[in-house]
Amino acid sequence: MKNSKKIIAGLVSITMLASVFSAYSFSGEKVNAEEEVLFSADFEDGELNGFSRRGEDETLEVVDTDAHGGEKSLCVSTRAQGWNGPQVALDDVIEAGEQYIVNAYAKSEYYSQLTLSMQYDDEEGSTHYDNVLKQDSKDGSWLEYNTKFSFPAGSTNKHLYFESSDASVKIYVDDFKITTTPDVAIEDLTSLRAYYADSFKIGTALTPSDLASKPFMKLVDKHFSGSVTVGNEMKPDYVLNQAATMKYFEETGDDENPQVSFAQAKPVLEYALKNNIPVRIHTLVWHSQTPEWFFKENYDASGEYVSEEKMLKRMENYIKNFFETLTDLYPTLDFYACDVVNEAWLEDGTPRKPGHPDQSNGYGASDWVAVFGDNSFIEYAFTYARKYAPEGCKLYYNDYNEYMDKKNKIVEMALELKEKGVIDGIGMQSHLDARQSMGAAFPSVSMYEAAIKAYVETGLDVQITELDVTVPENSGDQYFEHQAVYYNGIMDAIEKYKDNISAVVFWGVTDDMSWRASQQPLIFDSEYKAKPAFYSIIEGLTPGDLPEITTKPEVTTVTSETTPEETTVTSATTTPSEGITEIIYGDVDGDGDVTLTDLSVLALYLLKETELDSHAVKCSDVDGDGDITVGDIARIKQYVSKKINDLTPHN
Repeated sequence: MKNSKKIIAGLVSITMLASVFSAYSFSGEKVNAEEEVLFSADFEDGELNGFSRRGEDETLEVVDTDAHGGEKSLCVSTRAQGWNGPQVALDDVIEAGEQYIVNAYAKSEYYSQLTLSMQYDDEEGSTHYDNVLKQDSKDGSWLEYNTKFSFPAGSTNKHLYFESSDASVKIYVDDFKITTTPDVAIEDLTSLRAYYADSFKIGTALTPSDLASKPFMKLVDKHFSGSVTVGNEMKPDYVLNQAATMKYFEETGDDENPQVSFAQAKPVLEYALKNNIPVRIHTLVWHSQTPEWFFKENYDASGEYVSEEKMLKRMENYIKNFFETLTDLYPTLDFYACDVVNEAWLEDGTPRKPGHPDQSNGYGASDWVAVFGDNSFIEYAFTYARKYAPEGCKLYYNDYNEYMDKKNKIVEMALELKEKGVIDGIGMQSHLDARQSMGAAFPSVSMYEAAIKAYVETGLDVQITELDVTVPENSGDQYFEHQAVYYNGIMDAIEKYKDNISAVVFWGVTDDMSWRASQQPLIFDSEYKAKPAFYSIIEGLTPGDLPEITTKPEVTTVTSETTPEETTVTSATTTPSEGITEIIYGDVDGDGDVTLTDLSVLALYLLKETELDSHAVKCSDVDGDGDITVGDIARIKQYVSKKINDLTPHN
């Protein structure tokens, strides 16, 4: 079909409307509108209000020399370590496995990184420390810490605390409050998982804290329940259990049999089991987030690296224990895929440098390379994984920037492993950037598609394992339309190879819970509402249907005086349907057919650029909710693109 400028303008309007109407037509209905205050401390009474020190040397006192609100605040001085600071115990205040909101203010008198953190013990008694929110205290101004948080189900000894990168600074805290989070109803949208069910699995990554949010999990259940990846808690530093390993070593003298635990992954794995959701294992062998002691003599992180022979024994036993423990705990859970090796190649296709990534060599270093001298450990890892993985669990090599120069090395390696029968697929992480209309998208859609094609041509399965698409940091919603266009192009490229792609996994669900939250990379916002990107990828449009974003079109309306291929602009203010009585849902312009022209007319109506008569309004309400919104546009787009075959309202 030849699209006139008018149709293109209407489609631009549709894209713009997706962001406009997400704030109005699909506002989440509050189930529990009131937030209950569970804990508060403003220190105006001169008391510590339940706060205590974390170390032995701090001085905690209420001072009247500085305050965010009122006249007093809590001051912590004489700190000896960065982690020394004010803490509050929460076992008697909140429940594990539930989500809450903390709102507090903190500062240091001069520059430092000031972090709100959490501490808890898991069900096995191991203590864990996680950052909740980091901020830079630059000029002595008060910083607001307003964020959601939760402790994993079954955890005890729960604390929130402030710490600073500089042990010498004083930390001030004021107006500290913890409230419940309201539950909200999610939007009534087409299920993303169901929409792509005939093409590939749609999944996401979860951590135990995600399970605490009811609206968050409603989105997961509806849109992403085709696959679950445990976001962190199945990585080596969470699974390898140093205490159990040392105990085994001391009892047997065997320092080649590392012990494992899935205590931290348990909440997510049990959720997947309960809901019959297949699980991607991420990841076995990785240079990052692997404890240093695992590579050293006597499991001493400060000791010498073990020999290659001993490391192979440790690797095999680790992988063996990993799979055997996992399948003993969850014999009926479908572990359908596993990232055996993660990120082994640098961008230029060379191995990482030897060393620990947290030390002088930086992120590019690898303890695996320090022991083996090169990437020869990769084949061993796949060989052991093939030996011990449960039946039906496919084995993948997974990497980021997989569309760059390293692509050729990944293909070469994959073909060698395929020849040996130890690999099943390639995982494309797909951490992408959306600034297409600003000339800075990376990679371009064509570059990304070329990578898919190269991996598909190996004859191996391909999975999109960690998809997200960033916009400029802290830019609000001004680039959401660019993001929608780019997401649409990426998903179109993926669908082109759907016969060779078995899963598409988004790396998160809502922007605020993303590892790149400030760059808003996901398709739902912090209020659990669909962004323009959601509509762009679920409506089956081709890149040609979504033009480059422009400003609001200077137009009036569209009529059906000509065929859709020759649609013209007229000065009419309403769509003509005089004398028409039959209701054809989606036929907004009254020409007896549902086409892109109807979408353009409806978009202009929602932008108040034209009017609809009563008959056209009835035909436009395809979701049957009694109102004309972007939801009706979404359904008509699905029909035009042949994703659905009936526009009759459901109610």
